[in-house]
Amino acid sequence: MPVHPAHPIDTAWPVDPVGPVAPARPVGTAVRVARLTRVYPAGRTPVTALAGVDVGFDRGTFTAVMGPSGSGKSTLLQTAAGLDRPTSGRVVIGDTDLSGLSETRLTELRRTRIGFVFQAFNLIGALTVEENIVLPLRLAGVRPDRAWLRRVVARVGLTDRLHHRPAALSGGQQQRVAIARALATRPEVIFCDEPTGALDSHTAAQVLTLLRAVVDEHGLTVVMVTHDPVAASYADRVLVLADGRMVAELPQLGAARIAEHLATLDGRAVR
Repeated sequence: MPVHPAHPIDTAWPVDPVGPVAPARPVGTAVRVARLTRVYPAGRTPVTALAGVDVGFDRGTFTAVMGPSGSGKSTLLQTAAGLDRPTSGRVVIGDTDLSGLSETRLTELRRTRIGFVFQAFNLIGALTVEENIVLPLRLAGVRPDRAWLRRVVARVGLTDRLHHRPAALSGGQQQRVAIARALATRPEVIFCDEPTGALDSHTAAQVLTLLRAVVDEHGLTVVMVTHDPVAASYADRVLVLADGRMVAELPQLGAARIAEHLATLDGRAVR
């Protein structure tokens, strides 16, 4: 389909109610990785970032991935999201095995079925908020769903900022633009890499509350890499990696208990 110019979002239209509606939880697995290995060349001693990870992420859930520096958590996110090719193993998004996709098909999948939120907001300074939000749709050649975009913009609190450029926004507002951009295509899963790392605690709480609402109100799937137990406390479960292996899977214990568990890391082993 040819690329269509983005339709302006008519902020004068009535905004649909956006409060919690408690949808039925979607059934099935959004993402699964099996025997996932990633080895990076590094002179005579290659670095093994992932060493046979097996894990699934159910639809309509919020998962936090934690671990020491160098544990492989960001590599897990990048390979699961199709940003990096694994050395071996499989990544399946919905019913699509990424290992069989060409680079072109993989790019199409990332643009239409996956959303991304990073610590660096990755907004384009020359574009307005609205233009940044609809950019993935334009790149994919997909006509924006104006009703959905109105709902997304209202939910992230940007209705009165659509014609501003990123430089005119606070850090928290820029991250909300990034979240709206990730939501624009109604992705099957949103991958977040330290999404609150550049924010103060108050603004971080607002962003995490928004991510929590994305799961609870819209049944989307969120996978978030974080080093912060407070951020992890917004998730349904916490996965802990060490030395490229999954060493613990915790139910939601609250920030203090998560921190206590992480404190049991001795070097890179979990007691």
